[in-house]
Amino acid sequence: MAWRPVKAPTLAMMEVMAEAAYARLPKRFRDLCGNLVVQVTDFPTDEVVEEMEAETPFDLLGLFQGVGLAQHYESAAFAMPNMIWLYRRPILDYWAEHDETLGRIVTHVLIHEIGHHFGLSDDDMERLEQEAG
Repeated sequence: MAWRPVKAPTLAMMEVMAEAAYARLPKRFRDLCGNLVVQVTDFPTDEVVEEMEAETPFDLLGLFQGVGLAQHYESAAFAMPNMIWLYRRPILDYWAEHDETLGRIVTHVLIHEIGHHFGLSDDDMERLEQEAG
C-alpha cells in the first residue's frame, strides 16, 4: 500500500535528478563541460526522431546537441551553448522494463550524452559512472 501515492516524476523532478547526477560527476570533468545546458522534456521532436533514424520517440533516451570538443575551435563566431536533452517518457519506459533505479538510469544517460561532447569511449563513460556512484 505504500506505493499507492507514488507518481512518476515530473519534468521538474527529473531535472533535479539530472542536476544531482551532474553534481556527483568528478569536478575536473564538470569543469571541462563549460556552459553545457541540460534540458528535460517528455519526448524528442519529430525532427530529432527522423534525424536519428529512430523507429519511435521511445527509442531515444537522450541527445547531445552542439559542437563537441573535437570540433570546437576558439575563433568560432557566436554559437548556442551545447545542450543535452533527457527524454522523460522514454526514460520512464526504460525504467519500467529494467531492474535499475531511476537515478542510475538518469545518470547513465547524462554521462553517455556528455561523453558525445568529449568523444569518450564506452570504457571512459563506465569509469565516470562508477565515480559518480
